[in-house]
Amino acid sequence: MEQTTSYDLLNKIDSPEDLRKLSVEALPEVCHQLRNKIIDELSCNPGHFASSLGVVELTVALHYVYQTPYDRIVWDVGHQAYGHKILTGRRDRFYTNRKLNGICPFPSPAESEYDTFTCGHASNSISVALGMAVAAARKGEDNRHVVAVIGDGSMSGGLAFEGLNNASSTPNNLLIILNDNNMAIDRSVGGMKQYLMNLHTSEGYNRLRNALSQKLYRLGILNDERRKSLIRFNNSLKSMLMQQQNIFEGLNIRYFGPIDGHDVTALTRVLREIKDMKGPKLLHIHTRKGKGFKPAEESATVWHAPGLFDKETGERIVSDTTGMPPLFQEVFGNTLLELARKNEKIVGVTPAMPSGCSMNIMMKEMPDRVFDVGIAEGHAVTFSGGMAKEGLLPFCNVYSSFMQRAYDNIIHDVAIQKLNVVLCLDRAGLVGEDGPTHHGAFDMAYLRPIPNLVIASPYDEHELRRLMYTAQLPNMGPFVIRYPRGRGVLTDWECPLEAVEVGKGRKLKDGTDLAVITIGPIGNKAAAAIDRAEKELGCSVAHYDLRFLKPLDEELLHEVGKKFTRILTVEDGVRNGGMGSAILEFMSDHGYCPQVKRLGLPDRFVQHGPVKDLYAICGIDEESILNTITQIIKI
Repeated sequence: MEQTTSYDLLNKIDSPEDLRKLSVEALPEVCHQLRNKIIDELSCNPGHFASSLGVVELTVALHYVYQTPYDRIVWDVGHQAYGHKILTGRRDRFYTNRKLNGICPFPSPAESEYDTFTCGHASNSISVALGMAVAAARKGEDNRHVVAVIGDGSMSGGLAFEGLNNASSTPNNLLIILNDNNMAIDRSVGGMKQYLMNLHTSEGYNRLRNALSQKLYRLGILNDERRKSLIRFNNSLKSMLMQQQNIFEGLNIRYFGPIDGHDVTALTRVLREIKDMKGPKLLHIHTRKGKGFKPAEESATVWHAPGLFDKETGERIVSDTTGMPPLFQEVFGNTLLELARKNEKIVGVTPAMPSGCSMNIMMKEMPDRVFDVGIAEGHAVTFSGGMAKEGLLPFCNVYSSFMQRAYDNIIHDVAIQKLNVVLCLDRAGLVGEDGPTHHGAFDMAYLRPIPNLVIASPYDEHELRRLMYTAQLPNMGPFVIRYPRGRGVLTDWECPLEAVEVGKGRKLKDGTDLAVITIGPIGNKAAAAIDRAEKELGCSVAHYDLRFLKPLDEELLHEVGKKFTRILTVEDGVRNGGMGSAILEFMSDHGYCPQVKRLGLPDRFVQHGPVKDLYAICGIDEESILNTITQIIKI
């Protein structure tokens, strides 16, 4: 398992221009050193590991053949872009990856001209790259090449198919590289996975076809219009002879492959051969997630983002969690199984995240009642709506930032019909090192205006279990439960399952000088700040856990409005349109005129870094809440 520490070639590459000065024969050694660099760095500074190891050869070949940054490479998701970052001027800063004020966890145009587009959510690369290719043609930049790199997991997303469909009918010279490793984060699922496993087209056939078409062009026999007709005829004939329909060529997208994605020399040759071909093209490569590090190759899901590990032995360095509270995700997964054992209507739905959201706990015992639909959040919600319409009770678990992709589905396919779907928003609030594309900042603000929804957030693990139990009771309609990434506060989380009254909050502590209203686990930080404020300032502060953003507890809010002239709201979500805004609206609508101070996420995208640091930056950590209480009390 021992890795070399020699980076004699890599240390001379400060940009892709330096890479292109090397001979093709030197590229395998560059790949070897680049892979070891990723292993060395991530062993002590955790990040997305297996994905980047799997595309080392592709990354080197792309920057070797194409004149980046003039030529555009669009990465899908960006989990696999660490090698790209190292080759594009960030080698000596790569140790800051994902750290506060360090380099970004995903490609970001604000960070580098080589990062052509923001990519944190899957399946957008084909649409983005097609837009860039059309823009290049419109501006007369006929020598600018555009490449989209998309994985087989991302290819299951609806946006990818929309991009393919448009690419087939819009004049362009786009190259799509399909990185097929049979993985997303968990194993890829669905018909596309099986299709890609079976698909094969001869490299020799494609070389012969290309040579013949070029000759016919030179002889004046073939032009663009005749070429399209010939391609359609040729694809139909090939499908008949091979008894296999190629979905890409059925869309008039030239298909090449599959080829070995770990043979950098072959990749370089093929990319050069197809680089200047006219029309949309797709190169299908086979790779192995975690390539070059045996533990990651053997267990790619675990090694997607493994945390700290020993690069010599391959042993993951796992902190001792004995006596610590569980992860909210674990409480969710265990409680879902507990409920499903008693309620046969319950089914689970997840868009490619069974391990991340802990739905794999139910999946293990009840595989026929859990559905991993692939990277397809909109479909996950609508699929859940269809099952609910026929009497099942889906718990649809989607990360908060990814649920943004299913907004219309929530309204059109669930809320209007008031269907019994439990929408579980995992990773709500600030998530840490994955940064602005992954923070669950907006869900309360974007869900609050939708009729028929119940929206709740648990103060702790007991409340999560009670809300889940309540959500599965008859005729509840669409029920949203949002909860954060990470650990809760209780070690004795296995409380009895009992219902809570929908729309009913809790007064956690009485007081006279100030009312603090919170929603969700951030309330625990407010409680600690209140305790300190009373001891240090001698004041009396009431604390209310709103629990439900919708419907609001009007009785609780009338009590607050009548009793207090000063109110502080705290939420782990955007201030604009969130819980604090709901309190202001209520007070205004009912003639109360208190001074209301709102704490929450600011009107800007929050950077990446440890959650505790981001809480402080956004002013919602314990110290900041204490400082705000102090300021209000002293006015």
